[in-house]
Amino acid sequence: MMIPPKDKPVVRLTGHDGNAFAVMGTVRKALKRAGADTEYVDKYFREATAGDYNTLLAVTMDYVDVE
Repeated sequence: MMIPPKDKPVVRLTGHDGNAFAVMGTVRKALKRAGADTEYVDKYFREATAGDYNTLLAVTMDYVDVE
């Protein structure tokens, strides 16, 4: 059973411009801290890596609030 976080975490992506791995790592940590289980985080990774960098950013904004 997939468990999403209780609240949508807030992340700051300043300084990650163009670095997809840094963005995904930051989001992963935020989701885990907010209570998401591994299955939910894996779903984020599958969706985030399904396209280009713009897809990554769009999916990221679906999963977290970006500052």
